[in-house]
Amino acid sequence: MAHSPKPIHILAFPNVQLLDVTGPLQVFASANVHAAEHGLPAPYSPMVIAREHGHIVSSAGLGLLTYPLPTTASDTLIIAGGRGVHTALQDKDLLMWVRAQAARARRVASVCTGAFLLAETGVLDGHRVVTHWDSCAELARRYPALQVDPEPIFINEDVLWTSAGVTAGIDLALAMVEADLGRTVALAVARDLVVFLKRPGGQSQFSTALSLQHTTRSQDSRFGDLHAWMLDNLASDLSVATLAAQVGMSERSFVRHYRAQTGNTPARAIEQLRVEAARRLLGDSALPIKRIADRCGFGTEETLRRSFLRTVAVTPQAYRERFSAG
Repeated sequence: MAHSPKPIHILAFPNVQLLDVTGPLQVFASANVHAAEHGLPAPYSPMVIAREHGHIVSSAGLGLLTYPLPTTASDTLIIAGGRGVHTALQDKDLLMWVRAQAARARRVASVCTGAFLLAETGVLDGHRVVTHWDSCAELARRYPALQVDPEPIFINEDVLWTSAGVTAGIDLALAMVEADLGRTVALAVARDLVVFLKRPGGQSQFSTALSLQHTTRSQDSRFGDLHAWMLDNLASDLSVATLAAQVGMSERSFVRHYRAQTGNTPARAIEQLRVEAARRLLGDSALPIKRIADRCGFGTEETLRRSFLRTVAVTPQAYRERFSAG
């Protein structure tokens, strides 16, 4: 990067989600601290901007000091989300500014429901995007020109970046720092913030266990109990016969009801749970991959490898090399 600090403009508004603003802001600020510690010039000039420049109040009740909307180009324009975004959508002057500023920026991003504001300007038309999982269906309904993917933590398509909710904005900002300054700096910033060493953008927004819990929480409690039991017994026999017996159903009835309530087959759910457990061990432990395969119920290292390629699109070894905490 050039020696002059790159302007990072984070757009906020009344009732903005606080972490959508402060998460990315701190990532870029920490990158500046890292540079200073190594005798290097600051790579970024991050600032929070708003139409209501001077002071706004976040949805958490904490006030934020803000700068006016800049007339100069942004290097990186980040649109935060939060409850106030739908009021901001009614501000035609703000939408015109965002559209014009996005056309001049090196890259444009949204965090959480900030995607609605970008979508309203037409900037995201024709692109694959993500927002908070609870708002994906609404985003797709309101803006059919978008390709809304509810799964990833963040998506980068050329100059456009979109992320899931709240803490995913930190992952997005870390990925930007890595793109600008390299992996070593991004990992140093992540360690400074005591966060996971840059979750891959393709990782699911929420864990498989939480996803399964969400789909069954208001329905058959037996499946909620079953998922907890499955997590405690990943290395055991989790055949349909075993699972059906665990909930006191016939195999045929179990498969039918399970798929109706979770939208998933038992086999797919088991694979997702096992892969997720293996990912944690690959990142957080030095256990040999064969031991991890045994502990997570894959039986063989090759079965683990095939499941990883199918689910994560990388091998277990490649995943460990990139995302291990060391």
